[in-house]
Amino acid sequence: MDIKLSQCFIAVDDHDKALAFYRDVLGFEVRNDVGFEGMRWVTVGSPSQPDVEIVLEPPIANPNASPSDKQAMAELLAKGMLRGVIFSTDDCDATFDHIQASGAEVLQEPIDQPYGVRDCAFRDPAGNMLRFVQHRNT
Repeated sequence: MDIKLSQCFIAVDDHDKALAFYRDVLGFEVRNDVGFEGMRWVTVGSPSQPDVEIVLEPPIANPNASPSDKQAMAELLAKGMLRGVIFSTDDCDATFDHIQASGAEVLQEPIDQPYGVRDCAFRDPAGNMLRFVQHRNT
């Protein structure tokens, strides 16, 4: 049995701002852009990983969600309280410099971690934490 990651989801409150970051800053390609019942899903991915996709979705992608649930999710997203994503890179410092130059909010400058990686962290335009990891042996 061969099980692999296919897609993961990141909540965003503004797809156009998210695209400007994920496509224009990180260099991901747009693979799909779909609207349904007043919501939008945009699928992006790294050209070097054609089998892995990130779906940029509304904070609560359920048309039957109550207004209070939608508000709660929007508030958690705005506070940066939803889970983030960890990306790998072959050069943490160059990645940091590139993303920082875009104006993204820096959460952590590059640092060597005791568990064998060098990493840095940013917030995307919606407030999600994104960490960029370079394994020390690369």
